Amino acid sequence: MSEKIAVRTTAAPAPAHTFSQGVRKGPFVQVSGQGPVDPVTNEYLYPGDVAAQTVRTLENVKAIVEASGASFDDVVMLRVYLTKREDFGLMNEAYGEFVGKHTQGDVLPSRTTVFTGLPREEMLVEIDAVAIVSE
Repeated sequence: MSEKIAVRTTAAPAPAHTFSQGVRKGPFVQVSGQGPVDPVTNEYLYPGDVAAQTVRTLENVKAIVEASGASFDDVVMLRVYLTKREDFGLMNEAYGEFVGKHTQGDVLPSRTTVFTGLPREEMLVEIDAVAIVSE
C-alpha cells in the first residue's frame, strides 16, 4: 500500500492554513486550490485582472504538480473557481493559452468551472488539480 506524502515546494505559495500544497498517494496527486499569489512575497497579484491572475494561479499549480514528480502534462483534471460570470471569457482565453503551451498532444485536462465566493476579496480565480504521475 502506498504512503500518503505531502507535496511541498518554494516555487508556489506556502499554504496559509491547515492543509498541504498537494498530496501524493501512489501515482495520484491532488493539488490544493491555488490563487494568484507570488510564492516569494506571498502577495496577491494583479488586482482586477482575471487573465493575469489565471496565469499566475496556473503557474502555482504547475509548480506543485512538478514538485510531486509529475509534469503538467500528467494533469487529468483542473477545477476553476471564479467570482464573476462575466470573467469567464478572459479566464478561458488565458487558461487555454497556458494549458495548450504546457500540454503535449491533443488531449487536454478535463475541467470544471464554478462561480462562487472566494476566501480573499482580491481573488478573482482559484484553481485546483488532479494529476497521475507517469511511471
